[in-house]
Amino acid sequence: MLTNDQLAQWDRENFFHPSTHLAQHARGETPSRIITGGKGVFIEDRDGKQLLDAFAGLYCVNVGYGRPEIAQAIADQARELAYYHAYVGHGTEASITLAKMILDRAPKGMSKVYFGLSGSDANETNVKLVWYYNNILGRPEKKKIISRWRGYHGSGLMTGSLTGLELFHKKFDLPLAQVVHTEAPYYYRREDLSMSEADFVAHCAAELEALISREGADTIAAFIGEPALGTGGLVPPPAGYWEAIQAVLAKHDILLIADEVVTGFGRLGTMMGSDHYGLRPDIITIAKGLTSAYAPLSGSIVGDRVWKVLEQGTDEFGAIGHGWTYSAHPIGAAAGVANLKLVDELGLVKNAGETGAYLKKAMTEAIGDHPNVGDIRGEGLLCAVEFVAERDGRVYFDAAEKVGARVAAALLAEGVIARAMPQGDIIGFAPPLCITPAEVDRVTAAMASAVKSVLG
Repeated sequence: MLTNDQLAQWDRENFFHPSTHLAQHARGETPSRIITGGKGVFIEDRDGKQLLDAFAGLYCVNVGYGRPEIAQAIADQARELAYYHAYVGHGTEASITLAKMILDRAPKGMSKVYFGLSGSDANETNVKLVWYYNNILGRPEKKKIISRWRGYHGSGLMTGSLTGLELFHKKFDLPLAQVVHTEAPYYYRREDLSMSEADFVAHCAAELEALISREGADTIAAFIGEPALGTGGLVPPPAGYWEAIQAVLAKHDILLIADEVVTGFGRLGTMMGSDHYGLRPDIITIAKGLTSAYAPLSGSIVGDRVWKVLEQGTDEFGAIGHGWTYSAHPIGAAAGVANLKLVDELGLVKNAGETGAYLKKAMTEAIGDHPNVGDIRGEGLLCAVEFVAERDGRVYFDAAEKVGARVAAALLAEGVIARAMPQGDIIGFAPPLCITPAEVDRVTAAMASAVKSVLG
């Protein structure tokens, strides 16, 4: 215990945690949670407490914890070749094999995979490629990127700008001028409650058209969106949304970037979220489920249309001036190869669809009648519960009441980890894709108990 106490002290004195109230943590007002192990859907802390991780880390440990196949692949690669760069045509067996495996699983029309380390840097890459693309085509003014309010695309300068959440803008001088935002496809939070889903989809498309008209189509390069909203509330799009949006983009020659950091590799019950919703992207962002977070790795899957122009650019101007030291890192690539093999061997895409449907049904049965539960939604193994002060008329709680955070804390006391999502009293669930119906029952029973303890 002395060692543990020392670790907690070192943590507060030395460790800068992301997305954390820094002052409270440094003063010891928030817990220092030191995780030491994990297996399946469970993690264990330094004191031996076992927790069911119903958020898969940050919706990323798709195959579950403690998979020896991936650990062995990482160790074997480290022994054979821990690192070499990918510049000027260099590669490794792992990085080349993984690129082929990704394209075999990607939607039709995709051409090449560029590897990075995180979803944030992949989206930075995507923006640079889009700008390069339009410069090569002689369209230097066509540079703005349309994102959506409540979208999440990273926390860098451009990617934090693309993100449509206040927390990631506040006091950082973001968003940058090249980014503009449009309506989120969040039907539950529509302003006009009389709108049908079809009316709301038409409204979203009209808002996008109006934004393009105001900015000028000749200034807009791309539209970026998650197939289903992630951190902004775990919101599946209303029926027909992507068909309507893609029609607008095609009309104005605007590229589509599908951010599949969350939805890629099985989360929605399909290999890719683009296939699930009929997206035809020009670039796809991948990370998280690519390695199940056993090693850092991300990717930008570049479509045929963009790739041809990138080739043209290098014929005209020489080698493309973009790269990261750790692009296609062999250890990350080896983890990705082993991970995607496991996704197939364990039937995790199918399980995500079937057990995800069971999760939504069981959650609805457990708490759907509670007067403060406004919405239970989800697709595959994404599920969210949104709380309201009054269901009739959809009256929200005052943010100062911190209902979402209190329910998440009560869930933790029940031994289940879920996430209080930003900008609303929303509890999100995104468990490992290997979760069983029995483990889902444990999650929903804990949720019923937590809701009762916080809201009665």
